[in-house]
Amino acid sequence: MVRILRVGDRGVEVAQLQMLLNKKLQLIPKIKEDGVFGKNTDRFVKRFQAIHNLGIDGIVGPKTWAMLKDEVRLVPTPSNPVIVTASIPWMRYARDEVNQKEIKGILHNPRIVAYHATTTLKASNDETAWCSSFVNWCLKQAGIKGTDSASAISWLKWGESSSAKSGAIVVIYNKKAINSNLTVSGNHVGFLIQEAITHFHVLGGNQGDQVKISRYSKTSWALKGYRWPNP
Repeated sequence: MVRILRVGDRGVEVAQLQMLLNKKLQLIPKIKEDGVFGKNTDRFVKRFQAIHNLGIDGIVGPKTWAMLKDEVRLVPTPSNPVIVTASIPWMRYARDEVNQKEIKGILHNPRIVAYHATTTLKASNDETAWCSSFVNWCLKQAGIKGTDSASAISWLKWGESSSAKSGAIVVIYNKKAINSNLTVSGNHVGFLIQEAITHFHVLGGNQGDQVKISRYSKTSWALKGYRWPNP
């Protein structure tokens, strides 16, 4: 049985908590792993809970422990299907980011900030449009250089033209989406899962303020191009 921890607690379990927070949040500088549950540890527990939608109470109970220890796994559902293109290197990384989401309020998801860090914009918040940052980050993890740009349209000059195959980088455009929560320019970029007769199925970032698979109707969204890394 796990020990429930809160501000004021001390001991080896608190030190383990601090170690896991350092690892999961990739903190720089790191929390001191001194076994004392103080204000700083409380602050990062709440950040971790916010990122994973655990309820922000600062109390480390069974659910928070399970997420920290990787005992929780993403379960495929009709809205979050198994990605059959996981054999493509960058898609493995994209798949593992599903459910990363923006944090409402003054906090920012550090993972999304890390996506931004792969672009020249280097935005420091999770509110700046981040679809292109997400694509850049996934490619970088796979050892492939992206556009280094936070602009979705930048991908049309990257790599080589591609057919509508799973894993291709897809750029789509919707005039009515200009200055929306999804895109400032009306352009959006992500990874194609499937092009159907009526929709594009796209795995991407900043889709409903999170990483997920979304369906984009062809009645609203026009294809600008598919791209693939140069051989």
